[in-house]
Amino acid sequence: MSRLTRSFAFRWALGIALWSTLLSLMLFAFVYWQTAAFMQDELNQVLRHEVRYAARDPGQAANRIETWISEDLHSVHFAGLFGPDGKKLAGNLDARPANLSLDGEVRRIGTEVAIAGRRLHEDLWSAAVALGDGTVVVVAHDTDEIDRAKSTVIRALGLALVPTLAFSILGGVLLAGRAKRRLASTEAAVARVMRGDLRQRLPVGDAGDEFDRLARDVNGMLDEIERLMDEVRSVGDAVAHDLRTPLTRLRLRLERGRDQARDIGELREAVDQGLVWIDQTLEMVTAVLRIGEIEHGRRCAAFGPVDLGLVVSEAAELFEPLAEDKGIDLEATVDAGVPAIEGDRSLIFEAISNLLDNAIKFTPAGGSVRLGLDRRDGDGDAVISVEDTGPGIVAGERDQVFKRFYRAERARQTQGNGLGLGLVAAIAKLHGFSLTVGDGRAGGCRFEMECPVADRRSTITE
Repeated sequence: MSRLTRSFAFRWALGIALWSTLLSLMLFAFVYWQTAAFMQDELNQVLRHEVRYAARDPGQAANRIETWISEDLHSVHFAGLFGPDGKKLAGNLDARPANLSLDGEVRRIGTEVAIAGRRLHEDLWSAAVALGDGTVVVVAHDTDEIDRAKSTVIRALGLALVPTLAFSILGGVLLAGRAKRRLASTEAAVARVMRGDLRQRLPVGDAGDEFDRLARDVNGMLDEIERLMDEVRSVGDAVAHDLRTPLTRLRLRLERGRDQARDIGELREAVDQGLVWIDQTLEMVTAVLRIGEIEHGRRCAAFGPVDLGLVVSEAAELFEPLAEDKGIDLEATVDAGVPAIEGDRSLIFEAISNLLDNAIKFTPAGGSVRLGLDRRDGDGDAVISVEDTGPGIVAGERDQVFKRFYRAERARQTQGNGLGLGLVAAIAKLHGFSLTVGDGRAGGCRFEMECPVADRRSTITE
């Protein structure tokens, strides 16, 4: 029983029933108020009219009172004409009601009346007016008619509450049952997801209501979780694969040095080579951790105004010796009109450095690398571009190069671990930059990183 009372269907059905009952009570209260007020107002107008009509002609007052009484078929009309001393002169009221004001307004009073030969104490709606000779005209009406109308409305309310409550509960149960079926299918899908089936999705109807919007949002979340889990698995496989090779080579090298070294110099050489491979392994692990740190947004605290022109110039100056050693022409072009942007200066410098390092690495001797900074369409967002004359990237692999540990077929013979562009993509995503790759003008490929400038951001905010 406790499980039933805690269920969504029970609470919804009970809530709908209580709300419907409350609305019914309010409706009947309004009807009662309007009916009673209407009947009371009608009776007041009649009594005011009759008492003034009788008092208009003192000579005809007695006849008009008798006419008012004679028109009564249900013994609900009462009237009386009383002298200055209170003595009854005409009508079916034996005595003038006490405490009844002589202003012609209707009031409810209690008095003795004779009905069917019996004297009874009745509540009457009464109005009285004093004539010029001191006589008083009283016109009254029984209150039973209005009281019966009120009791009829109240009785109807009582009789209607039971079916109203019953139908409200039934409607609530039906609505709650429909919602419960949708929730049951959603709960079953969530249970399968919890058991590890990340391909499972919540059912989405055609109504487009809140349930459907929630299901679509959850499905979008599951899509992202599945993508991240696939990425984690692929990263784990790639890390295991890339670590296995240097660790295997390291173990063989150390074993060979231990068994075959003829002097301390050869042993030291084996150890030095092992340290190089260990450093390469640590660089790869550090890069993976750094990408994870950036993707989780833990570097946003260092955001501030960044002069892209200065950062691009420093990156070009840093890689110029490396380009000269390979016989590559490195050219940097910076537009002085690019305003500052919001970001982490060291991360942006690292992203540009990775793009430059990647371009120089794959550009043959005698080629060229172009690093540029300008504004889109003259006054748009800032665009950092790195263009080389290397082998380029085929169109089918351009969507994959920003994934961690991915290496294109042409790059497999070149030293690296496939994390450089993944780090660039993570930095771009953190800053809200768009990153694209396409063909270079002289062969090779061209990377572009579009950065929203600070003045456009402030304009949009305002």
